[in-house]
Amino acid sequence: MSWNPADDPQPGDKFACDAIETVIVPRARDLGSFEVRRALPSAQRQMVGPFIFFDQMGPSEFLLGSGMDVRPHPHIGLSTVTYLFDGEIMHRDSLGTELP
Repeated sequence: MSWNPADDPQPGDKFACDAIETVIVPRARDLGSFEVRRALPSAQRQMVGPFIFFDQMGPSEFLLGSGMDVRPHPHIGLSTVTYLFDGEIMHRDSLGTELP
């Protein structure tokens, strides 16, 4: 098996554009102090698994000492992975779990 690098598809290039199977436009949800966009699961790609979510939020700026205020929400024991490119997040959920 090999992997060959390829350039991004160019608009109008029929061969390259044929390689794109699906374009998913994430649906946005306003959570008050910021917006979250969910790409997966989507109507176009439901079979990625029952516990796979791909969300994107930000960029956001908050005043010092303030931050995201997310209403209480359940956690069902799933492990999550968060990639933070800049800044910091302190996560505290409705069960009292607190993680920097």
